[in-house]
Amino acid sequence: MKTEFALAFKQVINEKNLPEEIIIEALQDAMVSAYRRSVHASSAQKVEAEIDLETGEVTVFVEKEVVDDVMDDRTEVLIAEAKKVNKDTEYGDLEMVESTPADFGRVAAQTARQVIQQRIRQAERLAQYEYYNDKIGEVVTGVIQAVHRHELTIGLNINAEGKMPRNQQIAKEYYRVHDRIRALLLDVEETTREPRIILSRGHRDFLRRLLENEVPEIYQGLVEIRSIAREAGYRSKVAVTALKPGVDPVGACVGIRGVRIQAIVRELSDEKIDVIEWNPKTEEFIAKALSPARVLSVFLNKETDGMPTATVVVPEDQLSLAIGRNGQNARLAAKLSGWRIDIKGLFEATSETLFKIQDDPKYTHYQDLEAATLPRIEIIMGKKAEGRPISPEEYRELHNFNSRIESGLIEEQQQVSKQLKARIQAAKKAVPNDAYDLPIMTLGLPTKVENLLAEAGYSNVGELGYRHLLVLSFSFRIVALCIVALCIVALCIAGLSIVALSIVALSIVALSFVALSIVALSFVGLGIRISFFIC
Repeated sequence: MKTEFALAFKQVINEKNLPEEIIIEALQDAMVSAYRRSVHASSAQKVEAEIDLETGEVTVFVEKEVVDDVMDDRTEVLIAEAKKVNKDTEYGDLEMVESTPADFGRVAAQTARQVIQQRIRQAERLAQYEYYNDKIGEVVTGVIQAVHRHELTIGLNINAEGKMPRNQQIAKEYYRVHDRIRALLLDVEETTREPRIILSRGHRDFLRRLLENEVPEIYQGLVEIRSIAREAGYRSKVAVTALKPGVDPVGACVGIRGVRIQAIVRELSDEKIDVIEWNPKTEEFIAKALSPARVLSVFLNKETDGMPTATVVVPEDQLSLAIGRNGQNARLAAKLSGWRIDIKGLFEATSETLFKIQDDPKYTHYQDLEAATLPRIEIIMGKKAEGRPISPEEYRELHNFNSRIESGLIEEQQQVSKQLKARIQAAKKAVPNDAYDLPIMTLGLPTKVENLLAEAGYSNVGELGYRHLLVLSFSFRIVALCIVALCIVALCIAGLSIVALSIVALSIVALSFVALSIVALSFVGLGIRISFFIC
C-alpha cells in the first residue's frame, strides 16, 4: 500500500502535468538547499540528496575530508566511518558519506517548500515554452478569461495563458468571458516569468490553417494555396492552384453549395472570401484577382523604379467595382499578386494615350503609325464628351487602339532592356576574370575614395572596371572613330595604297580602343594596367 508521500508525489505530477524526473530533481535540489541552510554548509562543498518515493525518507550525502580527529563534523569524517564507504580510503581523501541531520525531516519541510515551488514553476514555464514553441503557426483552442482594452487573455492547455493584442483581433467581433475561441499561435516569447504566447485571429495564416482543416484536397497535397491577401473582418482573397490534373481547385475550396467556405466564413464572423485560381500568366492572374470586376486588358511595366506596375483597363461601369469600397478590392488584388495596380477606365486610358502621342517624345512616332486611326478615335472621344451614346463597335475600337499603343510601348521598353543587358554582359566579358578577385583596397586609393566606392556598391576591381566601361564606352568609341577618320584622311592625302591603308586603319582602331580603355581605368584611380580589346 502506497504511503501518503507517494500519493502526494503522484498528485503533484498529475496536477502540474510535468515529467516525474523534473519533480524528483526539484525535490533533491530542495533537500540540498535545506541541508545547507540547516548546518550553514559552504556552497563549494558537494552535497547530494536521495529520496525514497515510497516512504518519503530523505538521505543526505556530503563530501568530507578523511581525518584522525574531527574538528568540524560538517567538513571532516573519521577514517573508520569513511572506510564503511570506501575500504581503500586514506587520510586526506575526500569521500561522500551520509550526513543526514537528526531532525532533518522537520527542518526540510519548513525550508524546502519555497525552493520546491520555485523549481516547479520554472519547470512549468519551460514545459509551456517548449510545448507551444513547437505549435507556432498552428490553430489552438482556448477559453477567454479576461477582456481588456488592448488585449484578450485566453486560457490554454497545461495551465498556460495566451494574449491576443488588439491589432490581431477581428474588428467586428465581440468577445465575452468564458467563450471558447480558436486562434493562430503566432509567436512565443520567453520572459523572466511565464512565456508570453501571442495569438491571432486577424493574421492571413489563420485563414490558411482554416482552409487546410476544412478542405481535404489541400491537406492531401492535391490543391495548393499560392497566396492570401486579407483585411480581417471585411474581405479576403485566396489564390489556389491544382497540383494534379483534373482537380478543380476553386470548387474544392468552395465545396458543394458552398458548404466548406461557408463554415470558414462563419468562423470569421461573416468575412467575405474570394477564392480565385492562380495563373502563371501574370496578366490573367491580375485580371482574376480583381474579380468580380470585368477587366478589358492588363499591361505590365517591370522597368519602373520600385515595385513593378500593372496598368489595368476596365469598362466605365466596372471602374467602381474594380476599385472597391475605399479601394479595398484593388488593395487586396495588389497584395495578392505582388504588383502595384493602376486601374483606369477605358475613356480615361484612351484620353491619356492621345495626350501622350501629342506631347510625349516616347509616343511621337505613333502619330505616323496611327495616322489613319487617330481622327476616328478623336471623334469617338468627342461623342463621349458631349454625352452622346457610343456603339459597341466604337468601344471595341477604343479598346484595340489603346491596347496597340500600350503593347507597342512595352515591347520597345523590353528591347531597350535587352540591349542594356547585352551591353552589361559585353562589358563584364571585357574585364579579366582575375580582376573580380581583387578587392578595392588593393588599388591603394585614399580611404575617402574607398568609402565612397563601398557606399556605391563596388566590392572588387572587376566590378568597378566593367561599370566604368559601361558608362564611358559609348563616348570613347565616338572619340576613337573620329581619331581613326582623321588618320585615314591624312593617309589618303599621303597617297598610300588600299592594302596598306586598310592595315594601318585596323591597327589604329585596335590601338585607339586599348589606349582609351587604359585611360578610363586610370581616370577612376584603379592603379593597375589592364588592356581591353573591344573591336
